[in-house]
Amino acid sequence: MQSIVIVGGGVAGLELATRLGRQFGPFHKDRVILIDTAPTHFWKPLLHEVAAGTIDPASHTIDYARQAIDNHFTFLCGEVVHVDRARHTLTVRGRRFDDGHGGDSSHTLIGYGRLVLAYGSVTNFFGIPGAEQHCLSLDSVERAETFRKRFLNLCEAAGRRRSLHAQSAAPALDIVIVGAGPTGIELAADLRHTVDTLAHYGLSGLAAPHQVRIRIVERGPQVLPSLDAQASSLAVRKLEAMGIEICTDTAVAEVRESEVATVDGRVFPAAITVWAAGVKGPDFSTRLNVLLNRSNQVLVDGQLRSLTDPQIFALGDCSTLQNPDKTAMAPPSAQAARQQAIYLAKLLTHEKPNQLKGFQYRDYGTLVSLGRGDAVGILRRAIGSHHLRVKGTFALAMYKLTYQRHVMGHLGLWRMCANVLARWSRSKMLMPVRWH
Repeated sequence: MQSIVIVGGGVAGLELATRLGRQFGPFHKDRVILIDTAPTHFWKPLLHEVAAGTIDPASHTIDYARQAIDNHFTFLCGEVVHVDRARHTLTVRGRRFDDGHGGDSSHTLIGYGRLVLAYGSVTNFFGIPGAEQHCLSLDSVERAETFRKRFLNLCEAAGRRRSLHAQSAAPALDIVIVGAGPTGIELAADLRHTVDTLAHYGLSGLAAPHQVRIRIVERGPQVLPSLDAQASSLAVRKLEAMGIEICTDTAVAEVRESEVATVDGRVFPAAITVWAAGVKGPDFSTRLNVLLNRSNQVLVDGQLRSLTDPQIFALGDCSTLQNPDKTAMAPPSAQAARQQAIYLAKLLTHEKPNQLKGFQYRDYGTLVSLGRGDAVGILRRAIGSHHLRVKGTFALAMYKLTYQRHVMGHLGLWRMCANVLARWSRSKMLMPVRWH
C-alpha cells in the first residue's frame, strides 16, 4: 500500500498527518509519513512572543514523535534533499543531534504514492538593498530567540550609555519594524510590554520605557490591511498611546547596518531592523521542477494538486491558489493552512476524489494582540453574513482561544488543560519576561 508522505510539520502538515493517521487507524501507521527538520512543532503565530520574551517556546511545543505514536502515523526527523518524481521517491538526510563532527548524516530513500508539500515559507525581502544582510526576521524559533538575545544585550548597552549621558533627551535605542501586518504590530506591542517590564524591575539600566523608540514602517496606506478601516484606526490609536511611532505610505529604499532609508528621503536610526513585510517559498521549491509563482510558491489547482504533477499536493504558505470565483487568494495564515489541511484530509480519503468540489477559503476573521491585556479584530460571519468588530478583553480572550483550539485539536481537551495549568503555575515563579 503506497504511502502519503507529508514534508513539513507546520500548522497544515501536522493537522493533515494527525487527521489522516486517525482515519487510517493503528494498523496502517506506515500509510502516513511526516517529515520535518525539527523534532517538535511550534505554532508560528506565537513567534513574536518568543522574540519579545513574553513566552518560553519550550512550553509551547508539540513533540512530533509522541504525536505520531498517539495518532497512528510515522515521523521522520530529517531534511528532504532530493525528490525523484519519475520514481516517486525522495531522499531524506537524517538530523544529527551531536556536535556535527561525527561524519556525514545517513540518507534514507522513501517511496510515496502521493507527496504533500507543507514546508512553509521564508521571509521575502523583495530585493531591497541591504535588507537580507541587515534585517532580522521571525521565520523560526531560533531566529526569534536570536532577536530576543540581541534586543536584551542592546537594552543593557543602552542603559550603560545613559548612565554616562544622563542629560540626553534622545532615545537610547531605536527599533524599526518593516511591515504593519499582524506580525509587525504584535511584535511592536509586545516589545513595548517587555521594555516596560525591564524598566520596572531595573533590569535594563533604562530609567524610563520611552528611552526605547519603536517605529513601524509600512509601504501601504493602512496598518493591518486584513481589518476594516475602523478597526485599523483603533489599533493605531492604541499603539500610539503606547508610544509606538507608525509611518504608513512609507516604502523602504535601503537597509543599512544601523539605519533604514526610505524612498521619500527619510533616514531612521535602527539598532535593530526587523523585516515582517512578506513571505515566499524557500529555495527548495525551485529544485522540485514544478510550476511556481514569482514568490517560489507551488502553483496548485482547486484540489490543491500541483499544476505539474497530479501526485504532488501543496498547502499552506509554500503554495498558492485562487478561489473558484477568481476574486480572492487564500492568505499565508494559520487559518488558511488549517482549512486546507481539513479539505485535503477529506480528499485523500474520499472514494471518488474527482467528485469533490475544489477548496475554497472562508475568512472567519482576524484577531491581533496589542500586548498583554488588549487585542482588536473582526469576526466575520459572526452574525449571519455580517461581521463583528471586537476589542479589549473579549478580543484578547478570543485570540488566546485560537491557539488553545489548535493545541486541543492535537492533544485533546485534558492534555491541553494540563498544559495551560502547568504554564500558569510556572509563570507565578518567574519574571513576566525572559530576561536571560
